[in-house]
This record gives sequence, C-alpha cells and structure tokens, in this order.
Amino acid sequence: MSQQATCELLSEDSRTKVWRWTFESGQATGMHTHEYDYIAVPITGGQFTATFESGESLDVQQQAGVPYQREAGVRHNVTFVGAGQAAFVEIEFLN
Repeated sequence: MSQQATCELLSEDSRTKVWRWTFESGQATGMHTHEYDYIAVPITGGQFTATFESGESLDVQQQAGVPYQREAGVRHNVTFVGAGQAAFVEIEFLN
C-alpha cells in the first residue's frame, strides 16, 4: 500500500478548486503549503494527525459533515491515524 493519500480534482473554475482526499489507515497528504484560504468538509470523519514544518503535531478528530476552514499559508502533513478509510472534500478559494 502506498503511504500517499489519493487526491482528485473534482471541479475548478475562476473562483474555486474542489478536491477529494481519500485515505487508508496510515496514509498522508505529504508536506504541503496551502496557497489559498480553504474549507474542508469531512465525508466520513476520522482521527488525523497534522504535523507542521516546526515538528509540532496536532491530533484532529474530523466529524462527518462538519466543515472547518483555514487561512492560506498553513504548511503541514496530514496523516489518517484511524482504522479503515477516511475522506474529505477541500474547497480552495482562488480569489
């Protein structure tokens, strides 16, 4: 099994990009920087760990259907540490 989560571009226009992230237990996004403000909408919920460039980490319990938002500039790696599968949709605001 790959340690890289699956990321699929679902929609794109001049204002937004919509991505679907799908994880198996232990898979991660890889370290990345968010260039735009975004909202994430968990599909399944699940337990994740966000690890920041500084080495600091944060445990995150996503709840299915409960969105959260972040501002541009966040740099982290997100790992699904729960069992089974997890997925969320991420909406980036391009302007």
